[in-house]
Amino acid sequence: MSIFGSILSKIFGSHAAAATPAATPAAGTAAPAAAAPAAAPAAPAQPVDVNAVLSALAAKYPQKLNWQVSIVDLMTLLGLDSSLAARRELATELHYTGDMNDTAPMNIWLIKQVMQKLAENGGKVSPDLMK
Repeated sequence: MSIFGSILSKIFGSHAAAATPAATPAAGTAAPAAAAPAAAPAAPAQPVDVNAVLSALAAKYPQKLNWQVSIVDLMTLLGLDSSLAARRELATELHYTGDMNDTAPMNIWLIKQVMQKLAENGGKVSPDLMK
């Protein structure tokens, strides 16, 4: 599963990754074809309130995380690998064109892109999270 697919799965539930073939790069011809039939049933009937889901997770987390502006904190909150290698992989998935060695701009771009992609995939994301 792609890193963005893992993010969707953690926020939307276990079937969310199947509903997002456009968000993940095509690894081969079999995977998109297999995901296509599951896309319609997996789509949420109502938008998922991303802020509410993540705020609830953050309230239970033992340390304070600034997931609203930090891709590292968001990935940590979701129990995902937040290493530089994982963030570079996510940047590649989301088609980042900047310098991946300049991590500050990449991280800022990533958190904005992830929020945008969550909104595109059925998430209700407040406008201040997409700034």
